[in-house]
Amino acid sequence: MSTAFVEVPRRLVDVTIDGREVRVPEGATLLEACRSVGIDTPTLCYLETLTPVNVCRVCVVEVEGSRTLVPSCSRRAEPGMVVHTDSERVRTSRRMVLELLASSVDVSLAPPEVGGWMERYGVDPDRFGPPAPPRAPGERDAARAGHHHAPEGSAAGTVAQPVKVDNGNYVRDYSRCILCYKCVEACGVDAQNTFAIAVAGRGFDARISTEFDVGLPDSACVYCGNCIGVCPTGALMFKSEHDMREAGTWDEARQSVTTTICPYCGVGCNLELHVQDNTIVKVTSPMDHDVTHGHLCVKGRFGFQFVQERGGGTPIP
Repeated sequence: MSTAFVEVPRRLVDVTIDGREVRVPEGATLLEACRSVGIDTPTLCYLETLTPVNVCRVCVVEVEGSRTLVPSCSRRAEPGMVVHTDSERVRTSRRMVLELLASSVDVSLAPPEVGGWMERYGVDPDRFGPPAPPRAPGERDAARAGHHHAPEGSAAGTVAQPVKVDNGNYVRDYSRCILCYKCVEACGVDAQNTFAIAVAGRGFDARISTEFDVGLPDSACVYCGNCIGVCPTGALMFKSEHDMREAGTWDEARQSVTTTICPYCGVGCNLELHVQDNTIVKVTSPMDHDVTHGHLCVKGRFGFQFVQERGGGTPIP
């Protein structure tokens, strides 16, 4: 006779959000409470499978009695809370954050909803002036904490820099990096436990870096690609996708996605094969899968070339 373990029931908490009474389980965040009643709350650094790090600040809401705006992704709902998600203070804060990001980072490959948020809050990144020219290769990596120099004239400071291509699996285009920390969390305790990357520097010179800023092939990276799976802006990208974008052949409208099981071991990871012109161009995994939660190993994410070839490299018809 099997024994079933039943979760201890959680008491419910009543909060008021935008004038609506909302009841959520104890321990739920304000973001979860907002989403439970259909309130669209912007997020960039939040992901259900990762620990909230509260760095993007676009999900902030106003809680009556709180001195500052609070990040809804991590603030727990408390009995009697009165929350405002669309006050003038909230709108101003979200607009400023999005303007600063869009003026310094290339967000052209961010999800479509980001553009919708910019339109909703009247974001105008051009008011900071034209973007400063890109940095030379390695210049941002060599920046010392506390030694940032503002760009000359009226140009807006940017993180523009050459793409890092040092392996055959994926590229790092840090001109698109918004420092959401998702890649760091996925490389750490939330998924891979490799700890190959972290945030180096301070202020505007902060950037994602390997230990001692060594090249990726010389770092602790195991090429699981879980950092790519959580990146929201295209700063981390399959080399196959990068090369096709450079060649102008990448077309998601012509791609199909097929779910299958990884053939390499018996764990049972689900794979989503993105196929264009009868060729696998990249592999992802569903976030809601009980085994992977969106994460894979190097074989599951990058070991798909054998599917395309047989008999000495002849493409499969």
